[in-house]
Amino acid sequence: MKIGLFFGSFNPIHVGHLVIANTMATHTDLQQVWFVISPHNPHKKKQSLLHEFDRYDMVEKAIYDNPHLRACDIEFHLPQPSYTIDTLTHLYEKYPQHQFSLIMGSDNLVNFSSWKNYDKILEYYSIYVYPRPNTPETPFDKHPKITWVQAPLMDISATYLRNCIKEGKSIRYLVPESVEELIQRKKFYL
Repeated sequence: MKIGLFFGSFNPIHVGHLVIANTMATHTDLQQVWFVISPHNPHKKKQSLLHEFDRYDMVEKAIYDNPHLRACDIEFHLPQPSYTIDTLTHLYEKYPQHQFSLIMGSDNLVNFSSWKNYDKILEYYSIYVYPRPNTPETPFDKHPKITWVQAPLMDISATYLRNCIKEGKSIRYLVPESVEELIQRKKFYL
């Protein structure tokens, strides 16, 4: 099976993430998209993250009825911080029957050369990139392993959502109803 890996903190998952993942799963040759929940992104402060199991639960609730989407906790079992190349290697060893590809925004492609073993990622894996506004050109834009996919973009940030929650403002329609209910019930981000 051809699987796209959508890495992120998903702190919390929101409709912007879901639109991109569903577009990748239904408008490309990818058969599934796995949300790879990162316990600790090397480029983010860990203390701002909700516990990884709570973020995994939110992803599960958000995608429960979509057979093209799946939550993946593989990085929970790897040394932290997690690096994409290590996760890819581990997934390849665990699921040799699948063909894995990365999904990322063009803003991540700008800094791609700073990733650990980025050259090995490009050698062994394809990358599906969705354009983000005002992103400069990169040396990777026309690389044969890069596939550009037009996906509807929503300017929603998890930081904005967390701030709304702290201020007691509505996040209705910005996250799935099931995720909003979980956030309220467990008093996340307060």
